Amino acid sequence: MDYFAARYWCELVGTAILVLVGCSTIVLSGFGAPAGALQIGTAFGLAVTAVAYSLGTVSGGHVNPAVSIAMATAGRMGWADAIIYIIYQLIGAAIGAGILMLIVMGKAGAPATVANLGQNIIMGGYSVATVIGVEFVATLIFALVILGATASRGGSAIAGLIIGLTLVALHLAFISVDMLSVNPARSFGPAIFVRGAALEQLWIFFVGPIAGGFVAGWLYQQKWL
Repeated sequence: MDYFAARYWCELVGTAILVLVGCSTIVLSGFGAPAGALQIGTAFGLAVTAVAYSLGTVSGGHVNPAVSIAMATAGRMGWADAIIYIIYQLIGAAIGAGILMLIVMGKAGAPATVANLGQNIIMGGYSVATVIGVEFVATLIFALVILGATASRGGSAIAGLIIGLTLVALHLAFISVDMLSVNPARSFGPAIFVRGAALEQLWIFFVGPIAGGFVAGWLYQQKWL
């Protein structure tokens, strides 16, 4: 496999891992009791950290369309490359959510249709504008941390850990609003299987994070490049 193909496949596999581990924690952990914010945030954070150190050496470990958009906007990758990354990330997310669906349906007495795959939906009566704003701000923070931690100047050997801990913190702060996305692929995977409100509201979890990624890349470029 050539280098470019390997990068794309790493994004697919990494995103599948992120969605499977993170969303499985929401759906399966706790032996029937709801998983808490710390538990869910830690699962997503550790999954991102693991992918960063295992596959990130090949592809950068974006596993997130908003991150690829931030990188392209900042001039750290080409737009054509970013688009291919995003396609593979979305496919990977669908695979991860599909595996989780098979696990859920494999339990005795499971319903014919799956209603919960850890999908992102508006919670607690928040408005659409509020949720978009939360996703924008959270993704802006997340993408800026990634851009800074992985920079050629000032980058750190513990960048993966910093990124993972940031994702944990963002979950602790905002999970009660919409289960927190900051990642269109993470929202896409579960939504295409659960459908319903998750699919109807999916655009929200594209608009907010993508805008946050664009602005993070622009701010980074203006200040550091």
